[in-house]
Parts: sequence; C-alpha cells; structure tokens
Amino acid sequence: MSTQKTSGKHFLHPRYWLTWFGLGFLWLLVQLPWSVQMWLGKQFGLLMFYLLPKRREICCINLELAFPERTAAERAQLNREHFISLGRGLLETALSWWGDDDKLAQQTDIEGLENLQAAMQQGGVVLLSAHFTSLELGGRLIAQRIPLHVIYRPHQNPLIEWRVARLRSKRYGKAISRDNIRDMLRSLQQGHVVWYAQDQNFGHKNAVFAPFFGIEAATNTATSRLSKLGKAQVVPFFTLRTATGYQLRFLPALENFPSEAILDDTTRINNLIEQQVREFPAQYLWTHRRFKDDPSGGNRYILYSKENQCKSHKIP
Repeated sequence: MSTQKTSGKHFLHPRYWLTWFGLGFLWLLVQLPWSVQMWLGKQFGLLMFYLLPKRREICCINLELAFPERTAAERAQLNREHFISLGRGLLETALSWWGDDDKLAQQTDIEGLENLQAAMQQGGVVLLSAHFTSLELGGRLIAQRIPLHVIYRPHQNPLIEWRVARLRSKRYGKAISRDNIRDMLRSLQQGHVVWYAQDQNFGHKNAVFAPFFGIEAATNTATSRLSKLGKAQVVPFFTLRTATGYQLRFLPALENFPSEAILDDTTRINNLIEQQVREFPAQYLWTHRRFKDDPSGGNRYILYSKENQCKSHKIP
C-alpha cells in the first residue's frame, strides 16, 4: 500500500467531495441531543419509505411471510414503522462512530451481562447477534465494557471504508473481514470475544434450510463451525432501541452446542432470533431478502411479486 493511500491524501480528489459532505453532515447531527437525532431519523426513514418502492415491496413480502396472522393494514403500518427504525439506525451508525462515551453509557441498560462474563471464564466466546437496525451501535456499546473482536463487511465506498477502519482501530481490539475464517478461529482460540451475526441470506454455500417464522430459509451454519473449531461458547446478544436509549440483552450461553446435527443447531439459533424479533418487530432488518431462496431453487420474491399486492399496496 502506498504512503498516499495510507495517509488518505488521495481521498481529497473531487470525486470524494460528496462523500466528505455526507460524513460531515452526519457528524454534525451526532452533536445534537439524542431525542432530536431520533426525530430526524424518523423523518429520514419516512423519506426512504416513500422514495424506495422496491425496498418497501421487499419489506411488505417479508412481513406477509413472517406475520400471516396480521391483517394487511397491520402489516402496512409495521412496514412504515420499520422504515422509521431504519432511518434512526442511520443516525445510530453515526453515533457508533462519533458518539460521546459518557452520554452513550448513560442511555444504556444492560441485561444478562453475567451470562457473557461466565462464558468468558471458559475461553473464547462467539457473541451471536442479529441484524436489528441498531446493530452497528451495539458493537460500540459493548466495546465500552469489554475487549471485542468484530466481524465486518467491507464497505463498497473506499473513503467510508478508510474512515471506518480508522475508527474500528480505536474502538475494538480487532476487526476481522467476514470472509477471514482463519482469523476468527485464531481470536476464539486465544480466548477473545468475537461479535458475529449469521442471519442474512448469502445463498446456498455453507447454508442449510432451517425454519424462520415458519418459512424454510437458507441460513448460514458458520456459528456451529466456529464454536466447534474455536472451542468457544456461544452467547446470544441483541441491541434493542427503547424510548430513552438502548438495551443490551445477553442471553445464557447455549448448552450442548454445537450438537451432532447442524440443522438442529441452526434451527435453534433461528428460533432464538425469532423470539427477539417478535418482541421488537419494527427493529429487525426486513428490507433484506431473507427469504429469497426456497428449497426447490426458486426465488420467493419473484413469485410473491406476481401473486400478492405488495407491489401496489396502499401506502398508509
């Protein structure tokens, strides 16, 4: 890597000016009171709700699959609430980068931290999370209390990736690309806590079809393999937004995990995540194509776009 790239001087090129402006704007918003940030996040979310019909349709299909017992009007309202949560999540991502430690600590309620501490006494820990809209901020809030190795997905924008990498180096003990299994195992074998989320659909590779909200969903099996090869316990962890701040929820370490049946392990994890989502449904990432693949090889979203009313559903 060149000195220019290391120093970031090449990011002064005009093609990055708009990104710099966006980052500066987010930094300014983080200086505002939290209640104002959440109000602005709501406005951003509503703007996305009206301007992103494709994502609104994906959310609609997901909610129809996950909550068939709800009325169409109830699901439409939940769709809208989800986009509000997404908008707030954007501000929370900025908070995870530039938020004040003391202010964040005052807004954080911790439930079950003793579960993580007990697991840490035994060696490495997979801190198993899920894609709620406050996910990014959750890592920052944990790292205030324990050394944390985080799994991340490199950003497509090189300037944002460069800036975030610098922030990660300050906040976390280590940042590991999601494709670097060797480094994940090394961290676990050395007794570290590795923060990881497996609940997205990345196709059939290293995945099994396990029920999630009663739907056979392609689900990554990496948690079982990491736990087994890294000799690590698995502690489920969720970051949830409340009316006044955030709740960090640590569940007890999974007993008899991994088992000999990887499908049973994956189903167990999906059930745990589903329980949390049912409690905070608007905060889960419903704009992701979680149910895209079905066991026959079809694409559920193509099927549902033809058969249901999500493409043209009335906006509440």
